Amino acid sequence: MSLPEIAKRLESVTSMASIFGRTILGLDTNPVPADWTHITKVDPERDKELPLAFALYLSHTSAVSVGGSQDVTAENSEETFALLDHADVPTFHEPSDSTHVTDMTHKHSQFIAVPEVLNGDSESLVGTLGKGIEYVQEEFGPRMVKEKFGFDLEAVLGDRVGNFAAAYLMAESVFEAYIIMNPDSAAAREANVTEDDLLSPQEAKERALAAEYHLNSEVIYLEYSGTFGGQEAIEILEAIDDGVSWSRVWYGGGLDSRKNVTAVLDSGADAVIVGDVFHDIATLEAKLAEKAVSELDTDQSSEALRTWVEAEVAEDNPAYRYLSTIPDVPDPEERAIRYLTVGVEIALALAELADELDEPASAELSEELAVEPLPGESQFVDVLADDEAAELAHLIAINLLARRFNLPDEEPAVTSHLGVELPE
Repeated sequence: MSLPEIAKRLESVTSMASIFGRTILGLDTNPVPADWTHITKVDPERDKELPLAFALYLSHTSAVSVGGSQDVTAENSEETFALLDHADVPTFHEPSDSTHVTDMTHKHSQFIAVPEVLNGDSESLVGTLGKGIEYVQEEFGPRMVKEKFGFDLEAVLGDRVGNFAAAYLMAESVFEAYIIMNPDSAAAREANVTEDDLLSPQEAKERALAAEYHLNSEVIYLEYSGTFGGQEAIEILEAIDDGVSWSRVWYGGGLDSRKNVTAVLDSGADAVIVGDVFHDIATLEAKLAEKAVSELDTDQSSEALRTWVEAEVAEDNPAYRYLSTIPDVPDPEERAIRYLTVGVEIALALAELADELDEPASAELSEELAVEPLPGESQFVDVLADDEAAELAHLIAINLLARRFNLPDEEPAVTSHLGVELPE
């Protein structure tokens, strides 16, 4: 038997074993974890900031998806992954452009999520993917292989290096089959989804079956893009859930209450996706911190500060709305106040420290922060190991103070992506 025949036989046996395991034995071979029920989308765009207490909020979500459609670059994608590396939560990359994928983002991602729009035009299904594969073949793949092996294999193997790299990355990627149901959204405009392309529950089920059995899509993603789909979405989810058995079913769009999240999960969604409301927390936290620094004494007790925060925010604030979308978070209203207080407390403590310093050099700043504990450290211990909590508290403190005194940042991700700034 020739080598090509052996390869064909192995591929056939492997494929048959996978199908048998999935269908007859009922084995869950999907690489997307089945226990993910809540996913937070974090946009690397610098205007989409994170709260100082991001590690506390993200301790409740199942996973974080990094990606956005506007003003996203390879650089700010790397910065976002570097910052999220300090939170104890799985992350994956959902790039809107193949050039956003770097060796660093690849190392920090549990997987790369590749979108396929089932009810858009052909460009949204395969065109963008084709461009991405070409980029991997010609640029990223050979570069990645050269970095790993230390020399240029292209000189010996030619195009086969890029072909291997592209095939390898696609094999370990996760494919998200999107059904976009809000024609007024940016996602619909990008995929050319119009009113005529919206699907009935039966049509959505048929597309989902094609995605699972033909495209091998690990995820079926029902997307309403900022608008809750209501009863229509529930009926579509029920139809999709009735059809697929291996693909994960995700829902995204307009979720800001526990009632709607529960309805979606009960209708067959395996996980819900929450995005903008998380970034809204950073905006609120920054406003509270600025007001607290200008109005309050820096020696406020935690209890007094909590009372002040509670009086300043509306009951239906972004922190509450975000936490209420996570069903297993008890009393999201109380926890929202607690986490907002932590963010303000860190800002107040660092503002006080900044006032005590007299234009320090970088070395002096490091000496000043060689005290224990740093602001936020004791609260971060609730969700991180002691050394990780200390590292995150130090990272936030030294970078915000460095920005305050126009000193070089130790890690640009902090000053670029956290919303709070210390007043001069």
